[in-house]
Amino acid sequence: MKGNIKTSADIEKMRAGGKRLARIVRLVGEAVQPGVSTVTLNELAERLIREGGDEPSLLGYTPTGAPRPYPAAICISVNDEVVHGIPNEDPKILREGDIVGLDCVLTHQGRMTDTAITVPVGSIDAKAQKLIAVTREALNVGIQAAHAGNHVGDIGHAIETFVKPHGYGIVYELCGHGVGYAVHEAPQVPNVGTPKTGVKLRSGMVLALEPMLNAGAPEVKLSSDGYTFSTVDGSLSAHFEHTILITDKAPEILTVE
Repeated sequence: MKGNIKTSADIEKMRAGGKRLARIVRLVGEAVQPGVSTVTLNELAERLIREGGDEPSLLGYTPTGAPRPYPAAICISVNDEVVHGIPNEDPKILREGDIVGLDCVLTHQGRMTDTAITVPVGSIDAKAQKLIAVTREALNVGIQAAHAGNHVGDIGHAIETFVKPHGYGIVYELCGHGVGYAVHEAPQVPNVGTPKTGVKLRSGMVLALEPMLNAGAPEVKLSSDGYTFSTVDGSLSAHFEHTILITDKAPEILTVE
């Protein structure tokens, strides 16, 4: 677990990279509109990353258990797709009323940051609006529980307790994680949990927190492409993520402009 404690030099690089990544994902989100192809959004993300002298961490990355390297610079997941949608294979044309998850990892001076947002395509209905709003707030609630002395279980418990009254399915098969030297590092950070259990949080840890909520049941299935997870019942899914630094005081969000 010592490997997840970042040095002050690491943290400075991740602050700079996180700021760049937040801007890029915002700009890609602003480009989301009816009639736009996911290929176009992927090309925009890669261009913006490389223009800054950085690297798209996901492009060519092979997670543990994956059948092949990921083929794009950003994950784009539409409607019932939960995470890891591939934008440049069997691309989608976005339609009015869709919701779109944008999940991207950027390498700046050898250090990685990770963030995700879910955005509407044009006008969306009230149910989709609420799902996005609750998922965004679930991330904020999790971040508030992430400070030195607490445990990973406290983060998951805070998210779970907040979400349950809304009746959404919390995706339990996928979770947050450490980040920095690699895209995925220990510890895993589930979105459900029991207080004071799991890894103890220490100042200097950097974590990517990422609640994923389904409008229906929590179960997900993996596509034949080896990456895209979708809801089993076909319900909408939303996803938000920030890279945060654990401190002795309030956690610091690194993926902000």
